[in-house]
Amino acid sequence: MSLHVHLVPSLTGMDEGSTVTVEGAEAHHAVVVRRLAVGESVVLTDGAGRVATGEVTETGKSRMEVRVRSVTDVPAPVPELVVVQALPKGDRGELAVELLTEIGVARVVPWAAARSVAVWRGDRAAKSLARWQATAREAAKQARRAWFPEVSPLASTADVVALVADAPLALVLHEEATEPLPTRLPDRILLVVGPEGGLAPEELTSFADAGARTVRLGPEVLRTSTAGVAAVAALLSRTPRWR
Repeated sequence: MSLHVHLVPSLTGMDEGSTVTVEGAEAHHAVVVRRLAVGESVVLTDGAGRVATGEVTETGKSRMEVRVRSVTDVPAPVPELVVVQALPKGDRGELAVELLTEIGVARVVPWAAARSVAVWRGDRAAKSLARWQATAREAAKQARRAWFPEVSPLASTADVVALVADAPLALVLHEEATEPLPTRLPDRILLVVGPEGGLAPEELTSFADAGARTVRLGPEVLRTSTAGVAAVAALLSRTPRWR
């Protein structure tokens, strides 16, 4: 049975025999919701590569003490995958973030594409971003990741063009492309996933001018909420991460 994973602000300085105090919502979820008891084993992570396995020694409604048995520093996964995700409608944005987190992306960038049906403005933008970030955090714990993904603030098309220009390899998914996904991959990859309505011609031109390659997955047309995870899976199958 897999051990429960809980996120803590820091594990700096912790080693065998150290005591880590888990407080707030994370401790409440562990003790009240999951009913972790004294003597049970848990895994703690700071989400930045450090993982500690330990034993619960004390519990309260919003507090848990864990005595560390071992600490592991996990290297950041290579290649690093950044996905620019056009805003889907409804709750499909959270679905995309959940799947991308589970499969191992390093960063998700929400993008207000020209043909995105969903719109993030004002309070809705802040609440939507918070939901995406919470989804990524919970999915990372479920997937037992040592490195939690970053969910960036909403990006404009100009922001995405800048990301494309800075990436060693930038790929844009498009159903009319003729080039397949590449087999030789650098240590950092940017993947752009358009909205349900498709990419606007001016977006495709801007990305190409910045150095992006337009690629297709196959004859089927996937929804924006699942296209990214399918492409990431195909790319990872070409790397040592999945060998």
